[in-house]
Amino acid sequence: MAFEIMPLAEQPGRWEQVRDMADSWPVFVTQDLVGSAHYRRIATELPEYVLFAEDEQGEVVATAYSVPFALHTEGREELPARGWDKVMVWAFADLRAGVRPDTVSAIAVTVAPHAQGRGLSALMLTAMRDNARARGFDEVVAPVRPSAKHLEPRTPMDEYVARVRPDGLPQDPWMRVHARAGATVDRVAPASMTVSASLAEWRDWTGLPFDTDGPVEVPGALVPVHCDLRGDHAVYVEPNVWMRHPL
Repeated sequence: MAFEIMPLAEQPGRWEQVRDMADSWPVFVTQDLVGSAHYRRIATELPEYVLFAEDEQGEVVATAYSVPFALHTEGREELPARGWDKVMVWAFADLRAGVRPDTVSAIAVTVAPHAQGRGLSALMLTAMRDNARARGFDEVVAPVRPSAKHLEPRTPMDEYVARVRPDGLPQDPWMRVHARAGATVDRVAPASMTVSASLAEWRDWTGLPFDTDGPVEVPGALVPVHCDLRGDHAVYVEPNVWMRHPL
């Protein structure tokens, strides 16, 4: 099946279809406060960095969001330990201040559930790289969320990231897609995303009782969620992996 990929900036009338495309993200992942404050802004303020794919029927089946930011500037230089959250804060702070960006960061590649398994994630990643190159950038970075890490949430991320296959490619499928596109691992971002909420909210999002103090394994979570009964809240701090794509 053929797919056509285009930037939202060229098709602003498709925004509702892009926004409303079905996805398979765990509910709790979408509750990150930084993401809630900034993610939708990408489409309205940086639409040239929002790509979408449509199938032969004209249905939106995949999206790729990225943001430009200044990495090589005083006080930054290294990719941030707070990963996904921090790079979005940097991007919109730079946009507001008129700072010239020098790097593009991937934010999310999403494929509609019924369209998965057709190689769309790799196509969208390539399109994101091509879009950055066409806009004059020489590097894309990505706070990668390893796609199989949720199957072993108690494994330390640095240990997980170090696993490679006999051919030298990462064991994790999504990291492997990035590596095949030319990316290399830079560092682990230990606090890339944080979701803090009441126990009632966590129960609603997950269907779990959250009735025991300490770590709780939640389906889809890369690490356990910390439950505090007395404080009536639980906190999820997700690690990601920074990967660099030279263009």
